[in-house]
Amino acid sequence: MTPLKRSLALLLALLLLAALPAAASGSGAEIEDLVQDGENSYSCRFDGTTRHFLVYLPECPEGSGLILMLPGYGGTAQSFRLDTGLEQAALEQGYTVVYVTGSPDPAVRTSSNGWRYESGGSDVAFLTALAEAIRREFGTAEDRVFAAGFSNGAFMIHCLAAEAGDTFTALVSVAGTMAESVWNNRPESCRVSLLQITGEKDEVIPKHSDGSSRFAKSPAIEDLIAYYAEGLDICETVPIGKSSVLTKYTDSAADRQVWHLLVKDGRHSWSSERFTGIDTNSLILAFLGTQ
Repeated sequence: MTPLKRSLALLLALLLLAALPAAASGSGAEIEDLVQDGENSYSCRFDGTTRHFLVYLPECPEGSGLILMLPGYGGTAQSFRLDTGLEQAALEQGYTVVYVTGSPDPAVRTSSNGWRYESGGSDVAFLTALAEAIRREFGTAEDRVFAAGFSNGAFMIHCLAAEAGDTFTALVSVAGTMAESVWNNRPESCRVSLLQITGEKDEVIPKHSDGSSRFAKSPAIEDLIAYYAEGLDICETVPIGKSSVLTKYTDSAADRQVWHLLVKDGRHSWSSERFTGIDTNSLILAFLGTQ
């Protein structure tokens, strides 16, 4: 081969290498060593860290919808299961339910289990990888991937909506909003369906309605819902529970929906039917059933 031909071949190789997607370099972490270490209890390794989760399978997991459940700060997969019990009704409706424990922040020695929900946080990669690993292991549907979170886990939900909307079909945020960094780097539009549940008196969630958004770094919940609902031309309000209001945004094709439940006198909590007249689990499953 002449020097000119060698130079041309080298140039062509460099151009082809540059055209390859970043994932082809192998730099992205993957789920490793997925094992069952107890009844419904599983663990895996991701990016050098051991992660824990509980898996509940319906009678026929093949092709089932997958719901990842993300607890609040300091919570675990087990504590969130005991607090919500969503798998009881979800299994009857044919869903696979996976409760996932967060992890301590390695930069903060005294931190508890939680989620890195800032823009570019590592937990986006972990949860998308976990959803794919569950699909491969149990045969869940590729186009029916859902996640629901409370508080810290709900902040993570909004990070997933902005940065992993291609993976998740629909998402549920209970007492959460979008972090400032995610809001500032959000895509122009978001195509994922979303159910947001907000307590009227939740002091964590900025709102225009009570003036709490004036000094907040995160967006007001009204602005966040407007962002998700952009392009949806149908708006319906439905009374629910004890004087609460559920607002539904849809389009004529009904391929995407945004629901916002404002819980009357609600605070930073997973709404209880006893106090609010709202069965949160039933509402979540009703919403996911539209997808």
